[in-house]
Amino acid sequence: MPNLKLNIIANYAGSIWAALMGVAFVPLYIKYMGIESYGLVGFFTTLVSLFSILDMGLSVTLNREMARRSVLDGQAQATRDLLRTLELIYWSVAILIGVTVTLLSYPIARYWLNTQQLSMSDVQQAVMIMGLVVIIRWPFGLYRGGLMGLQKQVFVNGVNVLTGTLRGLGAVLVLWLVSPTIQAFFCWQMIVSGLETLIMAYFLWRALPPTGKRPEFRWSVLAETWGFTTQMMGISLLIVIFNQSDKILLSKLLPLDMFGYYMLAWTIAVSVFKFVEPIFSAAFPRLTQLVAAQNTLELTQLYHKLCQLMAVIVLPFSSALAVFSYEVLLVWTGNSDIAQPTHVVLSILTVGMACNAMTIMPYGLQLACGWMTLTLWTRIVSVVALIPLMIWMAFHYGMIGGAIVWALFQITNLFIYANIMHQRILKGQFRRWYRYDVAQPLIAAVTLVLAGKMALTETFPIAWTIMSLGLITCLSLFFAAIAAPEIRHSLINLLRKTFPRLSLKYQRLSG
Repeated sequence: MPNLKLNIIANYAGSIWAALMGVAFVPLYIKYMGIESYGLVGFFTTLVSLFSILDMGLSVTLNREMARRSVLDGQAQATRDLLRTLELIYWSVAILIGVTVTLLSYPIARYWLNTQQLSMSDVQQAVMIMGLVVIIRWPFGLYRGGLMGLQKQVFVNGVNVLTGTLRGLGAVLVLWLVSPTIQAFFCWQMIVSGLETLIMAYFLWRALPPTGKRPEFRWSVLAETWGFTTQMMGISLLIVIFNQSDKILLSKLLPLDMFGYYMLAWTIAVSVFKFVEPIFSAAFPRLTQLVAAQNTLELTQLYHKLCQLMAVIVLPFSSALAVFSYEVLLVWTGNSDIAQPTHVVLSILTVGMACNAMTIMPYGLQLACGWMTLTLWTRIVSVVALIPLMIWMAFHYGMIGGAIVWALFQITNLFIYANIMHQRILKGQFRRWYRYDVAQPLIAAVTLVLAGKMALTETFPIAWTIMSLGLITCLSLFFAAIAAPEIRHSLINLLRKTFPRLSLKYQRLSG
């Protein structure tokens, strides 16, 4: 558990720093390169997101296998062979993607991207460099997955902080001192990407136990994990389709301004997952190890503690965001004309995001057990059944209708999906999960937030509103922690260790 706590802290630190580096230098990028060049940066980000489908579940597979095999005997050579096999496949995919982007650089510059100030040759050169960046950067995800599976998460986040700083601050220096062009920007990204991929690859291989034999590409090793990998590939594809379906459909069905409001609400609501990823990344390898070791007792205890930790962190923030959606939008944009048509959609999407977040740990347990059938069929049903309903709702009720369908799917998952999972894995634990891991922290969080909403009946200056929202969220978090038994027990133990004299006096008074 000490390693798990340290990994969660490291993941949060790395996630917060990455988010900061992602936004801190954007005004300077635009200042030196211009808004059109920054548009190419956004185009590159979109390309990388779309190409994530071609990961084919390999990075998650390596993460799981590294964690599982680390507690099994006689797996050293097989683990090295697995890494070499997946490594060669991953590099092949990276080269294929990079060459494709490079070859399509002219039609992309000529027919897809509409520019007014940049010349077509500049755009084409930038797209060609994007292809090279993809080749060098793509395998980073595989090596990262392997190191995360070995629970080297403090090291991974340290590298992320270093390279994230170099990527952001270094790009500003290059634009300032060398050349304020989009080509110089992507050349620097290529250098930093090469550095981080090299570091991750080197230390992953160093972390594996030596065997005296060279690792080999072996189809047999790949065949052992192929069932899990193919299911992950299908799930990843369906997740991308479903998560993007509302935006694709609404961009066609809604007026452009209404779609803009929807995307604004989505951008804020998805921030809920900034609280989810660090816990999941730290927990998944440990869950996999306990499954492999068949340690059901410790697995059950850890699972409930992680679910309650997720609830305590996610639900107070989500409750405050859903209830105070108008105030949040007004503070962020400073424009009531934007906040008014957007806040209802933000509330609906936030509720859906919170429900989705609470099913992440059950999903992680399924991954650890290698049982992906439930998730696969759930995603198939969502794509087949809910997309037509989303079209109908969006056509009749606009962006609110689309948001309702997406949120209803996540709410349904919270009851049906989690119930089925607990009937197969950790049998008899669903009531405990629903009552102690979800319901009690949720009731405590929502009660405090609603009480704060009733107390703030008047309009206050922005500074006062920010302080009030912060105080309400913190109080909500505190009461949610008290309502979660495992977290409450951990806090009491922490207080006893921190203040031993106070603990002794409490025991005497209790006696």
